Amino acid sequence: MSERVSWVPEGLDTGKPSAARLYDYLLGGGHNFAADRALAEKFLQAQPNARTIARLNRAFLRRAVLFMMDQGIRQFLDLGSGIPTVGNVHEIAQKADPEAHVVYVDFEEVAVAHSQLILEEDPRATIIQEDMTKPQAVLKAAEESGLIDFAQPVGVLTVGVFHFVPPEADPHAVLAAYRDAVPDGSYLAFSQFTQDLQPEEMAGIVEVMKKSQNPMFPRTKSEIAGLFDGFDVVEPGIVPLPLWRPEGQNVDDPDKAGIYAAVGRKV
Repeated sequence: MSERVSWVPEGLDTGKPSAARLYDYLLGGGHNFAADRALAEKFLQAQPNARTIARLNRAFLRRAVLFMMDQGIRQFLDLGSGIPTVGNVHEIAQKADPEAHVVYVDFEEVAVAHSQLILEEDPRATIIQEDMTKPQAVLKAAEESGLIDFAQPVGVLTVGVFHFVPPEADPHAVLAAYRDAVPDGSYLAFSQFTQDLQPEEMAGIVEVMKKSQNPMFPRTKSEIAGLFDGFDVVEPGIVPLPLWRPEGQNVDDPDKAGIYAAVGRKV
């Protein structure tokens, strides 16, 4: 029997698991359903370190946003933003500067519905329901929101989402469209699963996700480097999640991170 709660959009089939709700579950969130939790348990069987990886990815998002803020970025386009949990981009950015603007982008119904709820009283942040692999539609909606000025540098965030972009969607062209839409001095933050780290576990994850709405396509370090065409990758380069500008002395085992992360500056 499908679950129904007040924040579920009308007509949503809660029996079909989604990657956004799986991630929410791994982070300890409450916006997921039985089908999502069942898939997440299979995910955990394939990659027992999945909850830690989800936490590390969220921590990278925070560090990347704060790094961009230090470089003068005050507007962010968060592609595939997912279901809001503690430590959203607008919370991080607006704590540093209350005038910072954020446009979230997702097509997952629960992610959009819950984002609308938490952003309804924030005039400097919004959610648009679009597919990030269709950049022209995203860019048009972002501009129409009035929150992104494409004449000024933008922080483009693609954190933990591009492993859902299949080769036939031409991920290089997708990122190139966003790159071409923003001026020099803009930044791209990127993270995604790779087969370079823990290849057996990654192969297991790929098999698990084949049964979901969101199959996964891990990429090598060299493939990820190619996606940064037109950007200068800042130090420390393309590295496992915990090695990207870590805070403090205690750094998680990079060999178990599962995901590469990097930030580039458009020049």
